[in-house]
Amino acid sequence: MTPSELLLEGVELMLFGLGSVFVFLVLLIACIRLMSVVIGRFDSAPTAQLASSEPAVAEVDADLITAVQTAIHQHRARRG
Repeated sequence: MTPSELLLEGVELMLFGLGSVFVFLVLLIACIRLMSVVIGRFDSAPTAQLASSEPAVAEVDADLITAVQTAIHQHRARRG
């Protein structure tokens, strides 16, 4: 084979590889969008209600706060 034939085969192989990757990515995006539509239809909770609700704040025990502060103080004291 001549160098020009090798170069043409290399370009052909490169285009085939790039094309197959492009097709795979397009199919992947299409599948993700399709799954999003399907999940959106079967979702039982309305999104407007979720967005307007305030986040729940958990009550933290005073003993837990003291324990965490002590642990942080000990860690910083060891580091110097």
